[in-house]
Amino acid sequence: MNIPSLERYLNSFGKQIVKQAKENLSAADKKGALENSIDFFVIRKGGSITVRFKMNSYGAFVDKGVSGTDKKRSFKDYKGKTVKSPFSYKKSKGHSQPPTKALDKWIVKKGIAPRDKGGKFISRKSIKFLIARSIGKKGIQGISFFQKPLMLGMKQFSSKFGKAIADDIVNSLRQQKIA
Repeated sequence: MNIPSLERYLNSFGKQIVKQAKENLSAADKKGALENSIDFFVIRKGGSITVRFKMNSYGAFVDKGVSGTDKKRSFKDYKGKTVKSPFSYKKSKGHSQPPTKALDKWIVKKGIAPRDKGGKFISRKSIKFLIARSIGKKGIQGISFFQKPLMLGMKQFSSKFGKAIADDIVNSLRQQKIA
């Protein structure tokens, strides 16, 4: 079956979701590698056609958040419901906080250089540990940068989806009549 209307619809849907997700990251001051990694693909396999989205793996943590050991985090899913984050730091050995290595560039970029009571700068190693421990306890609030546009896209495109399928069916029937 030839399905050009549905394929055009899915391409349009994918472009809109990616564009809005990138805008949401930009508005949340989270520009960079994650924003650049967001993309979509329309995939034809057998008689079906689907749209798949991709992004850097840590995008799910930014989108859905991570519960801390002391505080639970939530996010708004694509249906508009507030849902508990599926990710969490555990009180078990090794997973109670993010790795300090991940914070090094961020600390430099933000210009974080606090001083102790005596006026001396605190070592970067200590700062990384303190921030990582705080994140481990408090978690990371999800910003639903991807879930929100997905929800809006589902609402906006639902009527067009039915029309695209109907157009493809009518065109397919016309082609069968001609043959």
